[in-house]
Amino acid sequence: MAEDNEDIEDMGTSKKKILIMVVIGVVLMGLSAGGTLMALGMLSGEPEVSAAAEGEQGVDGNTETQAEVKKPAIYYPMKPAMIVSFNVRGRQRYLQAEISLMTRDKSALADIEEHSALLQNGLLMLFSGQDYGELQTPEGKELLRQQSLGEIQKLLEQETGKPSVEQVLFTAFVMQ
Repeated sequence: MAEDNEDIEDMGTSKKKILIMVVIGVVLMGLSAGGTLMALGMLSGEPEVSAAAEGEQGVDGNTETQAEVKKPAIYYPMKPAMIVSFNVRGRQRYLQAEISLMTRDKSALADIEEHSALLQNGLLMLFSGQDYGELQTPEGKELLRQQSLGEIQKLLEQETGKPSVEQVLFTAFVMQ
């Protein structure tokens, strides 16, 4: 009987040890997860607030930072596709490009639509003045895209007072 009582006491002590080990394990896992999240938060590097932004006071007296939120992109596909012919060493060559304009201002869509004929004319003049051989390289296409953006922004600036278009995108670019 005495041996049975000792076995029961040993089992109670071993259960306590197991329970303590499980609790310690859970606490260590929690600390590890918390430390990892804190380290990731520090590594992500929240942008520091400038001295000018720190001085701005909100209505309730709290300091606010004014982060400008980007509006969603709006795409305007220009129709019809641009088709330009080139004379390369006595042979007739063609370029067909479908273009979409990207803006973030809904009111700019009306301006783009109103002046679409002017924009298409400007792009056709720009495209027809290009060297066919250069347009066959990725660099040449990118340069044409940037020149197209500049031309469209210039024309819209003249007509409306604001450039409105943020990007010019070639959605199809076929040369033959």
